[in-house]
Amino acid sequence: MTSRTPPPSTNTLQQQAPWAPPPIRNIEDTGLNQVVIADLALKVIYFGGVLTGTRVSEIIKLPWVGVLDSVLEFLKREKLVEVKGTAGGLGEAGTQFQITGAGLVKVKEILERSQYAGAAPVTLEQYINAMKAQNRGRIAATPEVMKRALGHLVISEKMYSKVGAAVNSGKSMFLYGAPGNGKTTISEAVGRVVLGNDIWIPYAIDVDGQVIRIFDNVNHEVTETAEADMPARQVGVKRDPRWIRIRRPVIIVGGELTLDGLDLIYDPINKFYEAPYQMKCNGGMFLIDDFGRQQVRPRDLLNRWIVPLEKAIDYLTLATGRKIEIPFNVLIVFSTNIDPSDLVDEAFLRRIRHKIEVGDPTPQEFVEIFKRACQAKRVPYDENGLRYLIQEWYIKKERPFRSVHPRDILDQLLDIARYLNRPPALQSDLIDMACDSYFVQL
Repeated sequence: MTSRTPPPSTNTLQQQAPWAPPPIRNIEDTGLNQVVIADLALKVIYFGGVLTGTRVSEIIKLPWVGVLDSVLEFLKREKLVEVKGTAGGLGEAGTQFQITGAGLVKVKEILERSQYAGAAPVTLEQYINAMKAQNRGRIAATPEVMKRALGHLVISEKMYSKVGAAVNSGKSMFLYGAPGNGKTTISEAVGRVVLGNDIWIPYAIDVDGQVIRIFDNVNHEVTETAEADMPARQVGVKRDPRWIRIRRPVIIVGGELTLDGLDLIYDPINKFYEAPYQMKCNGGMFLIDDFGRQQVRPRDLLNRWIVPLEKAIDYLTLATGRKIEIPFNVLIVFSTNIDPSDLVDEAFLRRIRHKIEVGDPTPQEFVEIFKRACQAKRVPYDENGLRYLIQEWYIKKERPFRSVHPRDILDQLLDIARYLNRPPALQSDLIDMACDSYFVQL
């Protein structure tokens, strides 16, 4: 489709284009000095045995031309590595390197300081600037956006509005109510759709020679790099490979969360740090599920977030005692089945921007949820069968509806029908057997 609108100016393109890692042409562009890169390369060759320049480049995530070619030349001059041979077809980058006797002495000294031997870190300043720039890429929650995020759920318009307002605050949200009504599901859906476009994070950062590893393939979902989101002037330019593109992170923790897990985690054997949860989900969402069931007191856990929520800055402590400032662009979500008044007092709850009760579905909502569950599970919907279920297992038992019940009851019914070698159907005997094995009288 063509447009009569004149093309935007270069300045407009620069303003609209999302942040992307700039290209690296020389050592100065990395923000690191040659000694830091040389030490890292030496460790990589030590652990790898005999490696080509190309392989060292792949591991360290730095280009050969302009950076590693001069670093390896420096290591050769210092007689810390030597040329073992060449791999055909790779040019100068195909040179094979191995560590020398002098290199073994040197690398043991380096390993006493840190055994980190992965992607080269970015500087703390580079990380801070990137996180601030990418925080401006969040999507504003509107009724249309919320429908796209939560349209697969059966919730009221009032709930859409409450959650949308909480997301736009970018601060904190407290979800409470009985279990099984979708608190976690709502949070995850918001995190996946509403928070914004993919972001770039570094594999690691360097703070005065201390390495903090950030990328985590368990909690981060890698996405493919698209040329379409680049400014026109940068298309075809190789980005800084020390950054990896991921979906805006949504990290969920439960009862296992401790205060120690919210600060830098130092590995005394390998001598580098692992970033805490909130740093790994910078630019995304941090969901504290089962709030109140952690080993730490709820009051202490809330106290931990007062400064980050108010100032958008988090303070982390190195093993040396030095504190560093990290941007805190995280939507914190507390989710609990416990009555909020049993967890903390009113003064503490005031610090949480949005408090949202996720209540039981209405009868009409329960019917709609059940219809959708039948369609998803491929169980023929039968109005009479559902009426029997509600009468016998809810009204007579004085049991409240829960949003999760239709899915779970149908799963039970499918298991029983398969065992009896019968087609699944909303028949009274199958419903009774399913509910009898699902519900527990406490």
